[in-house]
Amino acid sequence: MADSLIYDAVDLGGTQELGHWLGSLLQPGMVIALVGPLGAGKTHLVRAIAEGLGIADSRSVCSPTFVLIQEYDARLPVYHFDTYRLRNPEEFFDLGVQEYFEGNGICLVEWGDRVERFLPQDHLQITIAVTGENARRFTLTGTGEQAKGFVRAVAAVKSQPNE
Repeated sequence: MADSLIYDAVDLGGTQELGHWLGSLLQPGMVIALVGPLGAGKTHLVRAIAEGLGIADSRSVCSPTFVLIQEYDARLPVYHFDTYRLRNPEEFFDLGVQEYFEGNGICLVEWGDRVERFLPQDHLQITIAVTGENARRFTLTGTGEQAKGFVRAVAAVKSQPNE
């Protein structure tokens, strides 16, 4: 089975549906790198994932661009990083990210491609391509055994009837 999965969302509802699926399937300690241009919907996807994880109020999920890390309580702790404003990848490492990565929470890293060398070898990368005003193509790629297994699990949910 492939280590990648493509999901096309024709509107914001599709993005939300994907995030809910992901949130319902995430396991402790998973790291997700979000990659895409400005305005692609990285924070919108994070909000939907937090909803899938059972966050009490998803309105609290916002871009952590100016604070670098936001923490949210849900079924699993959610750690939301934004590396857009960092001058170099070492600043990301200096935040103490290894402790987050080794914990039982879910780490969501916006602009993950900018700090790739400091991400764990086993992580999920979600690349977002803008395909229309609110349409997006999400490519989920597993880089290690846990992430590859996760992609297979998402593919199994996606292929079930009554999506």
